[in-house]
Amino acid sequence: MERTLSIIKPDGVAKGLAGEVIGRMEKAGIRICAVKMLRLTLDQAKMFYAVHKERPFFESVTRFMTSGPIIAMVLEAEDVIKKNRDLMGATNPKDALPGTIRKDFATDVEKNVVHGSDGPQTAAQEIKFFFSDLEIQQ
Repeated sequence: MERTLSIIKPDGVAKGLAGEVIGRMEKAGIRICAVKMLRLTLDQAKMFYAVHKERPFFESVTRFMTSGPIIAMVLEAEDVIKKNRDLMGATNPKDALPGTIRKDFATDVEKNVVHGSDGPQTAAQEIKFFFSDLEIQQ
């Protein structure tokens, strides 16, 4: 089994999409091992997105991610990183396939409802950022 991190971003929470997003994950055979709602501080958002600190969108994305509560989740399934990324759709909703979360609900590249780890190493780091081992169900 593989694990990954997924986040319902502030726009997804504000639009009341948590149930829809989680439902799509569960219908795809993905198990939720841990979940929490929190509001990131600016320092936490900057730490989480530190890999992008040289990119032009860094300030904007960190401000956006602190604009409201998020829902962080640990997901588990065979090949869950790919499954979750397929469910989410392309980062830019204009490029996302019909029926994906981002195509159905996102407004732009930044306000695209969800985040998902892009690989096993990133997933491990991102999971540890939000969850202790005691918080993750086996």
